[in-house]
Amino acid sequence: MKTYSIEAGSWHRLGAIPDQDGVNFALFSAHAERVELCLFDDSGRIEIARLTLPEYTNEVWHGFVPGLKPGQLYGYRVHGPYRPEEGHRFNPNKLLVDPYARELVGDVAWSSDHFGYIMDAEDKDLSFSETDSAAVMPKCRVVDTGAYDWKGDKSPIIPWSKTIFYETHVKGFTKLHPAIPENLRGTFEGMGHKAVVDYIKSLGITSVELLPIHFFPDDSMLIDKGLHNFWGYNTLGFFSPANRYFGPNGRDGFRDMVRALHDGGIEVILDVVYNHTAEGNELGPTLSFKGIDNFSYYRTIPDNHRYYINDTGTGNTVNTSHPRVLQMVTDSLRYWVEEMHVDGFRFDLGTILGREPEGFDQRGGFFDAVTQDPVLSKVKLVGEPWDIGPGGYQVGGFPPGWAEWNDKYRDTVRDYWKDTDNTAPDFAARFFGSGDLYDLRGRRPWASVNFICAHDGFTLNDLVSYNEKHNEANGEDNKDGHSDNRSDNYGAEGPTDDETINAVRERQKRNFLATLLLSHGTPMVLAGDEFGRSQMGNNNGYCQDSEISWVHWEDLPPSAEELRDFTRRLIALRMEQPLLRRDNWRDGMVIEWLNAGGGPQLPEHWADGGGTTIGALVSRGDLEGQEGIWSKMLVIFNPHNGTVPFVLPEGGWRLVLTTDDPTVTDAAIEGGEAYEMMGRSLCLFIPA
Repeated sequence: MKTYSIEAGSWHRLGAIPDQDGVNFALFSAHAERVELCLFDDSGRIEIARLTLPEYTNEVWHGFVPGLKPGQLYGYRVHGPYRPEEGHRFNPNKLLVDPYARELVGDVAWSSDHFGYIMDAEDKDLSFSETDSAAVMPKCRVVDTGAYDWKGDKSPIIPWSKTIFYETHVKGFTKLHPAIPENLRGTFEGMGHKAVVDYIKSLGITSVELLPIHFFPDDSMLIDKGLHNFWGYNTLGFFSPANRYFGPNGRDGFRDMVRALHDGGIEVILDVVYNHTAEGNELGPTLSFKGIDNFSYYRTIPDNHRYYINDTGTGNTVNTSHPRVLQMVTDSLRYWVEEMHVDGFRFDLGTILGREPEGFDQRGGFFDAVTQDPVLSKVKLVGEPWDIGPGGYQVGGFPPGWAEWNDKYRDTVRDYWKDTDNTAPDFAARFFGSGDLYDLRGRRPWASVNFICAHDGFTLNDLVSYNEKHNEANGEDNKDGHSDNRSDNYGAEGPTDDETINAVRERQKRNFLATLLLSHGTPMVLAGDEFGRSQMGNNNGYCQDSEISWVHWEDLPPSAEELRDFTRRLIALRMEQPLLRRDNWRDGMVIEWLNAGGGPQLPEHWADGGGTTIGALVSRGDLEGQEGIWSKMLVIFNPHNGTVPFVLPEGGWRLVLTTDDPTVTDAAIEGGEAYEMMGRSLCLFIPA
């Protein structure tokens, strides 16, 4: 058997860094007493060497192994105190994943061997576990990150004011796509296939937002039920692409996908989960961070460090207040930008990242680090501005430079189109960019990421087809998922042959899409909503790696293509007309709200709870005289079930879009008279 030597190496770059002479290994641990590097054969089953990292500098254990090449498999065993009450959970019997591993081989094959403790028969007393976990752990692979030909790839760098996000899932979007070769379906390469790129481009979408693609295991409780972690919000490797999405080109398939989307002028945004890890709470497994330096990587209860602060609701919370943990997060982000060429990030439970020991702070260490970073400050940054911790709801509270998922927009628009009383004032604010939240400190209208539907919750079709969630397939007795969906089935639960009900549903889909794509802010479309994709009433498909969550492309009803064409038209209008994609609160835009009588919307009209039929007259003088560009438009909303006569302002008007009849593109309408607004409809007029 080959013998290996190890030298001092360098502490400066964490992870496994190869050069022409060998590989340098560096691992942060402030409280470890010894670190062993374990090398494995190509199968990952046989440990071929165990080397103690010889040096410890600035809380970094490091060593250099001459002669090692990219492709080498490895893991760590870390020695130190096992005193959970003090926050320390070291156990060298557990093989650990390098937090900086660029690729993981294999998966977590769940076993009692993963756990650093043993429970007694009554599940009470915990004792130290001496069973070895190497056989059931994925192995890290040394990667030469520079060995890829990007062929001149460049980011499209879409201006925020022209950005349209399209939230989707690598496997879910490609698994059933008939134009993708079978061996590429469900892979990064499938997502970068020409048929996919051409389709997304044909919609007018500018930016694909992918659900988590960092390495994550399937939860053991899901495997026991025959289910899987489909969404992927359970990260174990922050530098490693999920190997479940590898195709023939393996890890390079991710970069192939990015390059293909960039060639189509489409940005790649990653949904990232730096708020917690797959190791769970104090009863969870020891896979990586918990065994490397639990007390540094996680937030623990101050007066009892055995237990974790659980602001995420997942069992643990990553301690971004620690400088080395903060470094890991920012190093990871820069890696995905510089080495993998992604264009931005959406941060799951982003409030966690701004949480310091005393609470959320928009000038906390993470935000300060990103804001001043020469790489990260230039990419798109989107926060999910909530968690379950104290003061965790921070919509409008992120610092300048950030955009945010605006759930107030989602909830208000859903309520408004249900014709809920007293929704008109809030709807007006949401439609025009939520200036009450974002017109502060130089933030722009684009800071509001507007959405009707997202991966978590009903699809657009199901929003207008179900009164209740139907999550029975998840195996939790339909108790999981949101119950407050603000949905309506309009007379039948689920699919129906009733033409009247179906007509209302199709009109409401158009209302939601039109509202979204005509609103100021940054729209986000859930993939498949453009043609009415259904999850059969399941509003929590996190565990459904099945036809419930996969996008169906074939045997769609005629209404699907009609809705898709309508969506394309809305996106094209948005791109053509600056009035629809405001970039600046100080652009001279004038907005006049009108009531159905044609007069100004006065305070008493806003106070009328049932007065939800409203119109907005919008103008910008600096756009006058530009060929093909609107300088004025009128949008009228009628969420009532019945027809409402709405007196149009004087002058001639052209009806360029109505959700009542998607075939209308240019109809002459006389001003000064009452226009019959059909029930549950939106109309867009421009001067004749």
